This record gives sequence, structure tokens and C-alpha cells, in this order.
Amino acid sequence: MQKTFIIVFLFFCLTTTAQSNWQQFKKLQGAQKTWALLHPFKAKKAFIVSREASRVSDSLRVSPLLDGDHAGGQVDAFRHAFWMALLQQSIGENAARSLGKAHEKDNYKTYKEQKLEDGVIPDKISSEMDLFNNKVGLTLSIKGGNLPKKGLIYRVINAIHQGKLKIIKKDKNGNFLTCSNEIIPKKTLTGKWENNKCLVNSNYKR
Repeated sequence: MQKTFIIVFLFFCLTTTAQSNWQQFKKLQGAQKTWALLHPFKAKKAFIVSREASRVSDSLRVSPLLDGDHAGGQVDAFRHAFWMALLQQSIGENAARSLGKAHEKDNYKTYKEQKLEDGVIPDKISSEMDLFNNKVGLTLSIKGGNLPKKGLIYRVINAIHQGKLKIIKKDKNGNFLTCSNEIIPKKTLTGKWENNKCLVNSNYKR
């Protein structure tokens, strides 16, 4: 492993965006860092794609095309599906899927450390939502596909409006709801990995 780490270090140092890539690599948690070590040449592409997916998702937070909710809502669903679709075009299905799974493994570690991910502490239901939307995202592109980015964006948005992705059920005030429409008190969610939040189709109307 030490030899592999040195090889990866040298690879990043030899790229034209070495400093930026290396700083990004150091920020990764355990599972994603291991993924990068095992896929050094795909890792550089993945870093670029991940930044672009985040940039586009952030721009949609203020767009009327989605609900503006980046933590369990349509924007959150978009980010994961779009990320996977872009990754698949760039590095292939298997590598994209394994990176998505590594990300969710690291989210559990983030929960254990009670740290924030996208402004909230991760939980089991959000991880299930992400994995589901990752899987859908992989159906929206092909490796080496030449679908323009704008076309891919609207393909993901259309899938959301058709209810093909998943979001976490909330009311109009942003309160989490059970599947029977009961408001979940915030204090009952603190520090818990498993809770009674409810996944619904992405075209759910609050």
C-alpha cells in the first residue's frame, strides 16, 4: 500500500493541476481515498467531474426547475444522479458505482463523528436515497457518450419530474414527515443513524 501511495502521489504531482488535485485527494475520507489509490488514473477525471456536478447542483438551488432543497430534496437527488451519469460517461459504470458506494461508506463515518455533510449529519435514510439515485443516474448515460452536458442536465431533471428518483418526505415548512404524514420532532433525530423519515418519489408535492 505504501508503494501504491507513492506512485499515486507522483502521478498527481506530474499533472498540470497537481496542487489542486493533491489538495482534493487529501480531503478525502477513508473509503474514497482507498478508491483513488486503486484507480489513480480515473481519480483525476473523477475529481473534475465531481466538482462540475457540485457546481451545476449549486446553480439549481436557485432555479425554479427544482425545489431548491439540497438536503433530502430534488436538488439533492439531482446531484447524485447527475454525478453518476457524468462519472459513467467519463470513467465507466463499474468505477462510478464503486466510487458512489465509497462515498456512502464515508458518510457513515461522518455520522459516527457527528460531522456535517451538505449542512446536515448523514443518516441511514439519506444514504438509501443517495444509493437509489446513484443507481438511476447510471441508467441515464453510457461510457464515452457524447450527450452534451446541458442535455444530460435536462435528462436528470425530467427523471425527477417523472418520479423516477427518491427524495425524503417533508412538509411545506421543511419538517421531516413519517410515511403517515406525522411531523418528526427534530430532537428525536439528533444523533440517530436510523429514524422514521420516509422516502417518496421525486415528483412528490409538498
